[in-house]
Amino acid sequence: MDDAVANGATLVMGGHRVGDVGSFMAPTLLTNVTPAARAFSEELFGPVAVVYRVADKDEAIALANGSEFGLSGAVFGSNPDDTRYVADRLESGMVYINENTDSHVDLPFGGIKKSGFGRELGHFGLDEFVNKKLIRTAAH
Repeated sequence: MDDAVANGATLVMGGHRVGDVGSFMAPTLLTNVTPAARAFSEELFGPVAVVYRVADKDEAIALANGSEFGLSGAVFGSNPDDTRYVADRLESGMVYINENTDSHVDLPFGGIKKSGFGRELGHFGLDEFVNKKLIRTAAH
């Protein structure tokens, strides 16, 4: 949080340690995060939300796709055509519409870019645990 604020981000709430034991952090909201801040390009594991203001859905897609990571994302909206438009264009292994990202045993789980390769779980995941062989006979 210190790096983000030092590089121009606004700490709207949280950003501090909770308690004296363990590694607990208060729920945190950052805005105005710039590319100079680590929070712009590194995955944040914790109760931290970074909110960006964009002009339209295409600018939001470009901002999201500019990341080196692509595990999962969520699109929220009331217009099904708009939410599907955004979901289709996100460079992410998984995209959830109008729900938080989650893991289900019957759905394939995995990312793209620096967030992984391949899938586990679901019927796609079975392919990760089998050897397949191609045998081709040339036509005469």
